[in-house]
Amino acid sequence: MAEQQGFMERHHFLLRRLHSLSGIVPIGVFLIVHLTTNASVIWGAANGRAAPYAADAAGRGVATFQHEVNFINNLPLLLLIEIFGLWLPIAFHVILGIVYAMTGSKNTQTYAYTGNKRYLLQRLSGYVGVLFIFYHVASLRWGWTFLVPNGTEWSHYFAASTLAAALKGEAGMWTTPGVIVAIFYFIGVSLLVYHFANGLWTAAITWGITVSEAAQKRWGYVCTAVGVVLMGTAWTALGGFLFAVDYDQARAVEEQIFIEHHGEEGLQKFMDNPVDEQAAATIHEAEPGDG
Repeated sequence: MAEQQGFMERHHFLLRRLHSLSGIVPIGVFLIVHLTTNASVIWGAANGRAAPYAADAAGRGVATFQHEVNFINNLPLLLLIEIFGLWLPIAFHVILGIVYAMTGSKNTQTYAYTGNKRYLLQRLSGYVGVLFIFYHVASLRWGWTFLVPNGTEWSHYFAASTLAAALKGEAGMWTTPGVIVAIFYFIGVSLLVYHFANGLWTAAITWGITVSEAAQKRWGYVCTAVGVVLMGTAWTALGGFLFAVDYDQARAVEEQIFIEHHGEEGLQKFMDNPVDEQAAATIHEAEPGDG
């Protein structure tokens, strides 16, 4: 234990800066891209290239989101990108964050200043954020369907419909567990956005960029603006899947896109055995690419 403390003390300067940097790049960048992609289910309504798949705004949003998901899932070396570009940085950031949170101090009761309140909320948002990320990945990425209302399994081939169902309930119909999941998502994404925006502000101090109080105040306005825009993006994405996506319509649009890339035979093959990894790999190899 003494050796570990000695290591932390000896490399405190470097670790603090790497911790703040990892929260921005790549984690913060991924958060922005992820939320913007998810919000395409709404802003995609203005995408003219999605018009062949649906005549109404909701259908065009679904088509745009599906094409975005297809593009991401067809990136070369996707697994390696996820491991080294996301999961390892997240693990590094989380572990160090917990160490700093456990060894730091707060004076919110004795000295109830805004800075101390912000520091406490940063810690709490980190704890809840880690729990939310685990649930989000476990239920949608790892296929832990026992955590999902009515056991809906998310599929990147049918991204909007299965995500809406996973958030609300079977076939996108509201259920009591679905309401609980929706509330948890709202709290989780909101706290993650706050954690990132406030982390931007503290990172500038950590790196010695904003030394004076005036500089910190000006940078605070920028970070607040970033937080407001990103919070709006997060709420737009969540609201889109909860209220704008019609399950049956989304499914029809997604099947049309699937057939376009894999053919009707491929769709039937997938429907017959959607969890067959070998069949999915065969379908993937046959895909001509997204337009």
